[in-house]
Amino acid sequence: MNRLPGLDLLRAIAIVWVMLFHSFVIGGLGERYAWLSDYGWMGVDLFFVLSGYLIGSQLLKPLSQGQSVSFGEFYLRRAFRILPVFLVVLALYFGVPAFRERPGIQPLWQFLTFTVNLLIDYEHNQAFSHAWSLCVEEHFYLLFPLLAWWLTRRPSMVKFLGVCGVVIVLGMAIRGWVWLYDVAPARGLAGAGRGFSQRFVEDLYYPTYTRLDGLLAGVVLATIKAFRPMLWSWLQARANFLMVTGLVMVGCAIELFRDRTGFIPSVFGYPLLSAGLALLVLAGAGTRSWIGKRRVPGAGWIALISYSLYLIHKPVYHMVDSAFGMQLQGQGMLAFLAYASAALLAGALLHYVVERPFLRLRERMALRQSTRDVPHEAAVEPMAS
Repeated sequence: MNRLPGLDLLRAIAIVWVMLFHSFVIGGLGERYAWLSDYGWMGVDLFFVLSGYLIGSQLLKPLSQGQSVSFGEFYLRRAFRILPVFLVVLALYFGVPAFRERPGIQPLWQFLTFTVNLLIDYEHNQAFSHAWSLCVEEHFYLLFPLLAWWLTRRPSMVKFLGVCGVVIVLGMAIRGWVWLYDVAPARGLAGAGRGFSQRFVEDLYYPTYTRLDGLLAGVVLATIKAFRPMLWSWLQARANFLMVTGLVMVGCAIELFRDRTGFIPSVFGYPLLSAGLALLVLAGAGTRSWIGKRRVPGAGWIALISYSLYLIHKPVYHMVDSAFGMQLQGQGMLAFLAYASAALLAGALLHYVVERPFLRLRERMALRQSTRDVPHEAAVEPMAS
């Protein structure tokens, strides 16, 4: 499978940005480098846009050509991609309490059913809380194929734009309502029930129904590519301009999110951020842009192990801190490089020992299935696969 340098670079940026943000687990980067980590949570939104584009392309391309989509095959491929590494990390969290970056953790059944983002008690159970984004992704994997099939039964631009509009407006309305009637009343009520930050995380930031902007932005890109190839080519011809525009929009979102938990950014910030990130993904999805023409050394490898790295980096931070925290204290970026290096080693180990073998098994199963599905004469031809 050919990998696009631009998308690999964006995926690598996303995971490094998230790792910088999660440096709070080991006390942060220090005041001098705080600007590098303050907005690292946006890396998850970049992952959402990438996921929406890649999964959307996988499903919408055959549908645009009048082919059917095998739901069973899609869900099986997703299971082989997501579950093996997730279950290994989950076993470590529950089997080795010292592995946890925080003592408290939600019940096992919530992780197994991917409902932890909807039910988490963030004040008391922060261990493996970063699984919230995986829950959002799983809900997307579950529902989007059905929605895509329904929308393409009788393709209509009006229907598609209507669904997009509903998702965006409904998300903004829900976040606004939650902020006004749930989050805001907790301001200044220290010690009285759930605090402001806890309500913001649990009721506004983590739930799937408030975080669909990035996934939708990626799906819109995939839809243009599949159903409007001429428009896609026109956009790719202007990829550098659109990339710069995307960077400006992300910069505006960063400025807006200086008050991350405020009403205006909570309602309007996520669509703005997702639109800007989508333009970056559009530029990375071709070979005409500055980021799409050349491979950045190391970016492809970091992108390759990014899923395993995402799952395991926080507990690795914790274990390194437990062993060498005193020696690394006050070292700022140098300390983070030590923590990040350990996380990279652990992520690579997890990828090559668990993730990669299951991906290869998935491909062997798909190859055997395709061989059974073609006539015997074609099955012996080397180009038939």
